[in-house]
Amino acid sequence: MNTAIRTAAAVLALTGSLQLAAQPVGRTLSLDEAISVALSENPAMKAAAFEEKAADQERRAAIGLRMPQIGVTGAYVYMGKDIGFDFNEMKGPAKNLAGQLLGSGMVPPELIPSIQGLLNPIMNADWFLKVQDRSLGFVGGEVTLPIWLGGKINAANRAAKINLRTAEAQGDQTRNALISELVERYFGLALARQVVEVRRTVVDGVRHHLEDAIALEQNGMIARSERLYVEFKMAEAERELANAQLQAETIASALANTLGGNAEWEPVTAMFLVEGIEPLAHYQALAEARNPLLNQVDLKRQLAEEGVRLQRSAFLPQVAAMGGGSFYNYQVAGLVPRWAVGVGVSIKLFDGLNREYKYSAAKQTVRRVGELQTKAEQDIAVLVEKLYNQMLNYRNQMTSIDASLTFAEEYLRMKNAAFLEGMASSSDLIDAELNLAGVRTERLQAAFHFDLLLAQLLEAAGSSDDFAAYARRSDARAIYFEK
Repeated sequence: MNTAIRTAAAVLALTGSLQLAAQPVGRTLSLDEAISVALSENPAMKAAAFEEKAADQERRAAIGLRMPQIGVTGAYVYMGKDIGFDFNEMKGPAKNLAGQLLGSGMVPPELIPSIQGLLNPIMNADWFLKVQDRSLGFVGGEVTLPIWLGGKINAANRAAKINLRTAEAQGDQTRNALISELVERYFGLALARQVVEVRRTVVDGVRHHLEDAIALEQNGMIARSERLYVEFKMAEAERELANAQLQAETIASALANTLGGNAEWEPVTAMFLVEGIEPLAHYQALAEARNPLLNQVDLKRQLAEEGVRLQRSAFLPQVAAMGGGSFYNYQVAGLVPRWAVGVGVSIKLFDGLNREYKYSAAKQTVRRVGELQTKAEQDIAVLVEKLYNQMLNYRNQMTSIDASLTFAEEYLRMKNAAFLEGMASSSDLIDAELNLAGVRTERLQAAFHFDLLLAQLLEAAGSSDDFAAYARRSDARAIYFEK
């Protein structure tokens, strides 16, 4: 009788403990708080923000292509010799001519000495006329202003804006994927914690049954095989508890990684089901308009079209205004102008068909990206439908699981009563308890998969930020272990 009373107490303790949630092992964190922490602390989001900033700076750099280019230059030069005109070869003929004139009698004799005195320094001098000293230096500036480059500047600016929008779309894709990852790990940890508690209470209950089975076998009330069966279930329960604890630790580390730190967190937001889910067409329309991947493909098509315009500009003339001047000169000849302005025009007539082939290749790229865009739209539509149907499947399963749960609870009650009256074996009672624990775990798993698929569906629809709002909807039903 004492054994039966002790067994009944163990059963009551087991069924009561199954209703307790896992005890917190870290700081509590709601789903809204977890999303906020992940979006601000996760390295992937920080990297995406830096990528957007880099693209924005590239866009600003492209604007600078329209501005004048101003530069300052300076130079010092020492040449091998001065620049000028050498007339020394003319000194001989000039000297002979002067002698002939002085000896011709045309010049009065009394003037010849004075004339020779004037001519001798000239004839003995160096007849090199220096135009520029061999040593010179200057400091000056130059300005170049593009007037028309065949549309290259416009194409570059439009491409920079497209790249910025692409970086923003990639940031949205990272954000949505991060929220899906967070949902998986947040609710995954909540599920794992409760599974650990389930396995622990099962181990405690089976241990009590094993003690009872040993006592009953010693009193000859049960066969040895029944005691061995309870020992087998005990080993199995301990193994499942160890596996559940390892899995919970792994998911806890994964959640901490998603939240951008090493702290331990305890989820407090319950998993949920939404009864009045929107129709499939609603999510397909959202995906078509807001899916970041589709947006990126569309932007790639626009970028490819800008590539066509860029290659087409190679066939057009390029016009630029230019000017320059010197601010300081060192031994620079006065013959050199101090400033100059002008306009230049350049047009390429033939380059071996290089432009033609590049232009054709750019148009083929547009066609290729267009086909990829069509394929991506079809893939996303199929993905949305797949996720939607799987999500509804788990929601619909909950009805049958709730029926199974009601039966399992009643079946355990009946087996417990029969065991207390000696009408059922301990193995029957253990199987009933394990069956109830399995149904309750299955119920939680169905809710977990529903929430995960909802997050993935919203990710495909480009609306992951709306996930937390689903948990607060009036038709959202929280799923707990004890209910």
